[in-house]
Amino acid sequence: MLQLILGLVLFLGTHSVSIVRPDLRAQVVARAGEIPWKLVYGVLSVIGLVLIVLGYGAMRATDPVLLYTPPVWLRHVSLLLMLPAFSLLLAAYLPGRIQRAVKHPMLLAVKIWATAHLLANGTLADVLLFGSFLAWAVADRISLKRRVQPTVPAAPAGRWNDLIALAGGLFLYVAFLLFLHRWLMGVSPIG
Repeated sequence: MLQLILGLVLFLGTHSVSIVRPDLRAQVVARAGEIPWKLVYGVLSVIGLVLIVLGYGAMRATDPVLLYTPPVWLRHVSLLLMLPAFSLLLAAYLPGRIQRAVKHPMLLAVKIWATAHLLANGTLADVLLFGSFLAWAVADRISLKRRVQPTVPAAPAGRWNDLIALAGGLFLYVAFLLFLHRWLMGVSPIG
């Protein structure tokens, strides 16, 4: 459990710098430069992600602590909720009507992903992982109302971006449903 918690603190902590200290990035970049900032940020994020994956896997494999047992029908709700998540994730990098309407499609995708997984899974590892990401996404979205919007590297604006986000999201959804989730996570979402 300590490994998962440490990973969450490192990964979400680095991704929360702008929530807690919106000016810190600019100050560090002014003093040290863009590359050192990205290097430290990237290394801490990768270490955190690796610890999350290892810690979550270890907690699930060794005597998982069951906090609640979701009814079977919530798994169907979870599958339905996940349908827009991939398209929203892609829309974050494909400027178009979806991005303008949602404003922060990646944060919405994270909130949907975390909520869907909390509905379908009830172990302590699940609550720690998905609950932490949900809390982070909510906090980040709230903080965006009072700070300068970050620039996100994205594709150029184009009239096909929404269609690409929708089609690509649907493709990713089906791929995860049929084989990627089992291959990456060891568990099939449909059986």
